[in-house]
Amino acid sequence: MDLELTGRVALVTAASKGLGRATATQLAAEGARLMISSRGEEQLAKTASEIAEATGAQVEYCAADVSDAADLGRLLQETEQRLGGVDVLVNNAGGPRPGGFDALDDDAWREAYELNLMSTVRLIRGVLPHMREQRWGRIVTVASSSIKQPIENLLLSNTYRVAILGLAKSLAIEFAPDGILINTIGPGRIATDRVAGLDAGRAEKAGLSVEEVRAQAEKAIPLGRYGTAEEFGKVAAFLVSGANTYTTGQHFLVDGGMVKAI
Repeated sequence: MDLELTGRVALVTAASKGLGRATATQLAAEGARLMISSRGEEQLAKTASEIAEATGAQVEYCAADVSDAADLGRLLQETEQRLGGVDVLVNNAGGPRPGGFDALDDDAWREAYELNLMSTVRLIRGVLPHMREQRWGRIVTVASSSIKQPIENLLLSNTYRVAILGLAKSLAIEFAPDGILINTIGPGRIATDRVAGLDAGRAEKAGLSVEEVRAQAEKAIPLGRYGTAEEFGKVAAFLVSGANTYTTGQHFLVDGGMVKAI
């Protein structure tokens, strides 16, 4: 299937590794021209070089902290100058700190608000003028399986990921007449550094090995294993592609059937 991404400008944040990198790589393989971003410039430069070498695509990079409004403004400006207006936006950010209600102070709530919710608001605000002018755009926000089912000890994620879902649904309705399709993807147990860190925390708390914690988690997944970032990236790439012409305002789980909610 031709995803009709050749020549499209795609901006992917938190893209130096994990889900962001896998999605960016898939978009590059489909012919998109990429701007990737993350906080660590050294790893970001390495990733950009590796994606360009593997796919032959044009891959630019710009280090930025998505929780910082000024950094996001600079990122959008750099993208415009180097590549032109953004046709495809993949909103991605690191997960907020774990913890239950008693463990989270006001600073933790503000930090997660800026990292996960306001970064999404600001990036969408920044790319909308170009998308509306050309009457075509695709936006996907990476959330979590917590958009369907709360995850123990991840209160901040449970709260702000659902807020993102409400935002995306509302904007999908508002901007559908402009030809802009907006969706949300919730990864389940995907083998990333984030999930490995959460597994390590659970293992320490329960007095188990990381391998035992992972085995327990895999028993709750009908497919019997953790997913790969590449599997996630394929779903994201379709949703932001020209091949997607009638799917908007929806949320999708890439979780191997783990979440039982309808």
